[in-house]
Amino acid sequence: MNNSIPTTRRGFLTAAGALTAVGLGARAVQRADESHQRADVFIAHVDSYQDPIERSIREGLVELGFGPAWVRGKTVLLKPNLVEPTRDAPHVNTHPLVVRAAAEVYRSWGARRVVVAEGPGHCRDIDYVLDESQFAPMLASESLDFVDLNFDDYDWTKNKLNRTTLGALALPASIRNADLIVSMPKMKTHHWAGVTLSMKNLFGVLPGCCYGWPKNVLHQAGITESILDLNATVRPHLAIIDGIVGMEGDGPIMGTPKHAGVLVMGANLPAVDATAARLMGIDPWTIAHLAGSSGTLGPVDECHISQRGESINPQPFRTLTAM
Repeated sequence: MNNSIPTTRRGFLTAAGALTAVGLGARAVQRADESHQRADVFIAHVDSYQDPIERSIREGLVELGFGPAWVRGKTVLLKPNLVEPTRDAPHVNTHPLVVRAAAEVYRSWGARRVVVAEGPGHCRDIDYVLDESQFAPMLASESLDFVDLNFDDYDWTKNKLNRTTLGALALPASIRNADLIVSMPKMKTHHWAGVTLSMKNLFGVLPGCCYGWPKNVLHQAGITESILDLNATVRPHLAIIDGIVGMEGDGPIMGTPKHAGVLVMGANLPAVDATAARLMGIDPWTIAHLAGSSGTLGPVDECHISQRGESINPQPFRTLTAM
């Protein structure tokens, strides 16, 4: 091991984040040719978690062209963000009521199976994670299966983009066997990546038993590059972002609650995240992994994204600059 690398979690990740920010800052302002790319994104106004979330998700999916025929007979995997278990800060993790609502939509449309799956990055005790994040009672009451992706069976899958030097990625069996993968993150700022939304949420699909806690291999390989490789290789089918109450400031863990009152959804994750960034008052072209997606994984420019549902009404999120 190189003894010059900080050995504390915060010190190690600060060094990795700084290298990512410095190495990719110039790339973030370059705009690729998106003339061949189009995507639809739906914004639903949902003021609180007591609102009819299921109806909003159902209406959004239908508006996007994803109705019962798209789901019937399929296995649907819902991937929330459960990065840090804490009852005292519910704005850290995807709210369980949003996941429950999505599960109910898919079940009512005839899904063969709906499973919730996550590989938390900071805690190996999955029972503690589910209890502290309030997912345990929801999963029990709805009879939903949960898979801990950190310890799921896995196979090595060829890296389909190769922005990192990782030639293959260890993908859990539950990810490989799902017919539909839905990324369901919390809308948050991130002290190195700028934002953490549906694309960054895929860090949680890789097993900690291979990549460590908090997925240190990916931080060493480059946060931005790893986000791009993961999205190109996993190819999720849909994103539903919980922006009812998000996080601003020192995200993804130590920030403060920010009410935005929205769900953002769509099939193209870069377009969904670019739209969410605009809702957060953040220029998506300044986010390295979004700029890096342009022209390859999906469109970022507003003129190539068909806005459905509510219009973009920015609710500026306070951010931190990578150190």
